[in-house]
Amino acid sequence: MSKVKDGDTVKVHYTGTLTEEGTVFDSSEDREPLEFTLGEGQLIPGFEQAVIGMEVGDDTTVEIDSEDAYGQRREDLELEVSKSDLPDNIDPQVGMQLQMQQQENGQAIPVQITAVEDELVKLDANHPLAGKDLTFEIELVEKVD
Repeated sequence: MSKVKDGDTVKVHYTGTLTEEGTVFDSSEDREPLEFTLGEGQLIPGFEQAVIGMEVGDDTTVEIDSEDAYGQRREDLELEVSKSDLPDNIDPQVGMQLQMQQQENGQAIPVQITAVEDELVKLDANHPLAGKDLTFEIELVEKVD
């Protein structure tokens, strides 16, 4: 058996929980294992670092600080828009996910409605897990050749 390293493609099963609450936010247990190549930045840094050095069949539990996960919440990613700026077919509701176009490059970014007032809608472009410390149980299922 060999330890996995940067550049290796691997398959893992994982369960992610919020460290403080213990609430599961994602798991691969009822689906195919997650396949990715180490070192390509496809996943949060703390997750990749936890897998490096594992061997097939190994499992580990790792706590990842928010800085090595989705970063800290940023107030500059919270904004207010006029209801009239939303498409006519949208009835804004708290928790609804929308896409906004960035002015600089036209790239779509996901936002969540956090408040609906008379004339304004508050949007949050932070990742839902920003500012959260995460715990992952990870099992290395396969090293793909």
